[in-house]
Amino acid sequence: MPATVFRQLRSYLRFDGEDEFRLRAFHPLAAPSFQAVAEAFYARILAHEEASRVLQGGESLVGRLKVTLAAWLDTLLLGPWDDAYWEHRKRIGQVHVRIGMPQHLMIGAMNVVRAELDRVATARLPAGPGLQATRAALAKILDLELAIMLHTYRDDLLAQQARVERLSTFGQLVASIGHDLRNPLGVIETSLFILRGRLAEDERARKHADRIKEQLDIANRIITNLLDMIHDKPLAREPVRLAELAEAAIGAIARPAEVKVELAGLAELPAVEADAVQLRQVLVNLLENAVHAASPSGTVTVRGRREPGAVAVEVEDTGPGVDPATRRRLFEPLITTKSRGIGLGLALCRRIALRHGGDVSYAERPGGGARFTLRLPA
Repeated sequence: MPATVFRQLRSYLRFDGEDEFRLRAFHPLAAPSFQAVAEAFYARILAHEEASRVLQGGESLVGRLKVTLAAWLDTLLLGPWDDAYWEHRKRIGQVHVRIGMPQHLMIGAMNVVRAELDRVATARLPAGPGLQATRAALAKILDLELAIMLHTYRDDLLAQQARVERLSTFGQLVASIGHDLRNPLGVIETSLFILRGRLAEDERARKHADRIKEQLDIANRIITNLLDMIHDKPLAREPVRLAELAEAAIGAIARPAEVKVELAGLAELPAVEADAVQLRQVLVNLLENAVHAASPSGTVTVRGRREPGAVAVEVEDTGPGVDPATRRRLFEPLITTKSRGIGLGLALCRRIALRHGGDVSYAERPGGGARFTLRLPA
């Protein structure tokens, strides 16, 4: 279906081989101006109060977006304008939806790109049929980009509205039962504490009491995670070294002796401004999932790397990976691949990451397995 829509758009706009030839011929003339086009594009967006509120990541976020836009301009003029091009453009549109950039502002800002590229073409090409053909090709490809953007906004906003409705229902349910469950669990825990003091000579009874305590702790942790999903706990930001946080998270999880955990590249990462407690919870959740997937024997790798304006921490495992049916809803509450899980860990991870101005994403690990990537502003 996506490929069919893309071909229909190309046909409707009469974007053909001649236009492709003109764009590729124009690329070496326009490439030196890509940075200037990116500067003009985001200067226009930041001059608008509504858009400035969206880009609250500051200079680091804008810096990353400028790099992305320069790469976007590169493929705009080089192609190939095929099904992979459609998918790539949709992913870029999804970023703008995720950060909350209003659609009308993006369409208006696209006119800046149109005007800048037209200016470059006029300055670099001699007047005549060649210039007119290049300007026509630029108009067509930018109209094609606008059509892809509108299609992406429609699909993603509809999906986002559905998620908001589900989360609203989920939040009302949690709020109504979370606190009520704490009361009986508290009574059980108090009674258990008294009983354990009277079981000193009965080893078998103490073992059962320990089991009850273990399950109580699990129940309390589930309730805490549920409440954290709907409450915006204030972030206690401080400089955090991700290498130290990863080591603390590894020490907090249980794993079979046959599952190896390897660290790479974390020590070279700069400190990030973050809530250490909440960020540690993200790494604990990702590591627990990875260890579970890699069991009974396998390898979990925690790898750090720098990105433009950001740092990334990858947690990957040699397990079976995530089946395609689950991937699209992987970060929604109550979605899980574990036989005894309830599906809160990844939803909580993404919520915490987004509150830090970052995100968590999933990709298949080359060679098999899963790779979850936590990205944070540097």
